Amino acid sequence: MTLVATDLYADGSSLRNRIVNGDARMVMNDLPAESVDLSFWSPPYFVGKSYERGMSFSDWQSLIREVLVCHATIIKPGGFVVVNIGDILCFPDPDMPSYQANNVRGKVNPVTREQVLTAKMKHPKANRKQLGAILGCSEQTIQRRLENNNVRGGKHQVPTKVLLTGCMLTEWAEKAGLYLYDQRTWHKDPCWANSRWHSNSYRAVDEFEHIYVFWRPGIVDYDRSRLSDSEWAEWGSRGVWNIKSVKSNYRHEAEFPEELAWRVIRLFSPKGGFVIDPFVGSGTTAVVAKSLGRDWLGIDSDPKAAAIATQRTDETL
Repeated sequence: MTLVATDLYADGSSLRNRIVNGDARMVMNDLPAESVDLSFWSPPYFVGKSYERGMSFSDWQSLIREVLVCHATIIKPGGFVVVNIGDILCFPDPDMPSYQANNVRGKVNPVTREQVLTAKMKHPKANRKQLGAILGCSEQTIQRRLENNNVRGGKHQVPTKVLLTGCMLTEWAEKAGLYLYDQRTWHKDPCWANSRWHSNSYRAVDEFEHIYVFWRPGIVDYDRSRLSDSEWAEWGSRGVWNIKSVKSNYRHEAEFPEELAWRVIRLFSPKGGFVIDPFVGSGTTAVVAKSLGRDWLGIDSDPKAAAIATQRTDETL
């Protein structure tokens, strides 16, 4: 059954082993203090997904910051908050100078910058359209050669830059009393569809995300038996996790693989512990936590996602 926030018991006793359709910032307030061993989640990345529509950058910042603050009292001392997130690779910045690039080999029109400059010297009063007629090319080609910008119709797009999310998360977490204990890199499949710029710039293809491990001060129960010796060697003590992406996001447009949740939950929570996910999406964290014998709670503001997560957890033994 999917609960809504108004159906919860005041003491939070109904919040174990449930998917809740509601705002995580409200639902988490009903959890008892120091009751959660691990919170593992992947929030919206502010990259234009459908569930982010209508959300400003300020709204996004407030959401992530406030969810982190909600963990300040519910995480057990010595417990962990693990956040899987990517950097914002194309963050629009109108104050940034326009990126300039001269595509040496990929020009459709053979007219060179030198030819345009020579024509300008011979015809100093000619505008771009007239220079284009002289050189047998378009006005836009003249502008591209002169400004080294790939503009169309004389219009410039807002320049973009890489925005590092980890810096913001660390600042917000520390203000909530959570400290960056560790970090891992999830090396996934190259996301060519999200990296169309790779063919006309030196930018890299998107093929990794961050896993930030925040710790609430307290005694950490270090239990070497959580993993086998080979698992410690292969991934438990390794900084880079090579895990294939989900092949088809038919359940949710930002689904992460069960292997990722399986590693995080086994490494950072005890058997029989309580694991939550404030942005549960299609329910992957909850499904894996249940299969590993943990108590669990999944929260999502999207009723369709919550329904899918409920069905998946109901079907998990």
